[in-house]
Amino acid sequence: MTDLKQRFQTETNLVGAWLSIGHPTVAEVTATRGFDFVLIDTEHTTINLETVENMSRGVDAAEGDTETLVRVPSDDPVRIKRVLDIGVAGIMVPRIETAEAARDVVNAVTYPPNGMRGVASGRAATYGDAFQEYVETADEKITTVVQIETPTGLENVGEIAAVEGIDAVFVGPADLSANLGIFGEWDSDRLDAAIEKVVTAGDEAGIPVGTLVVDPDDIEMRVEQGFDFLIVGKDTSHLSAANERIRTRYEDALARSTAPASNED
Repeated sequence: MTDLKQRFQTETNLVGAWLSIGHPTVAEVTATRGFDFVLIDTEHTTINLETVENMSRGVDAAEGDTETLVRVPSDDPVRIKRVLDIGVAGIMVPRIETAEAARDVVNAVTYPPNGMRGVASGRAATYGDAFQEYVETADEKITTVVQIETPTGLENVGEIAAVEGIDAVFVGPADLSANLGIFGEWDSDRLDAAIEKVVTAGDEAGIPVGTLVVDPDDIEMRVEQGFDFLIVGKDTSHLSAANERIRTRYEDALARSTAPASNED
């Protein structure tokens, strides 16, 4: 199987799923649906490293080729190191604003002598059984995605996207709109222009640009905006929408069954 890093480099229209419920069953069930990857969010959730490890096991247990990315809370190299030691396919790092910050992220995911990632024989290295092989090949396989979410990041997105070792750029629409002072104004011309700038920067650097779509009705719009990949849907949103839909259907059925009979002949 081609690893996710290579697929980002050679394929278009990859599709992912967003996971914020910290349970391996949710990860495993999602991975059975044919996604190229799942994204476990540890920035805005209470998911800890042990849970990430078990969710990754859930993804690995599912049939198919789905891989695991983890959104880390920040560009802290210690946190990045510990996540990668779990054996996931890569990371997404929020709020990257400069090329220097992007290079720091690449440095954190890269083993010496070219980087600073600490060497250990954890799950990623099959607990030592594939220690040397993993260390020698990991740099070529770890997927590194950075998020553009601020005006400063937007200003520097061309330089950020051009940093060697950055595999993809991701637009955080909620944070970007908030930081532009237009939170929730999804039809704003300013937000459209910002998105276009990021997409153009990715095209010029030869790396894909993606975003998150929670509302299925927005998928076509994001495709038309030129995004190369999408994370479609979020586990909590799916659960909420499905519960609302089934409860409403039941209430509608009850209403129809108790409606007064027609007096028509």
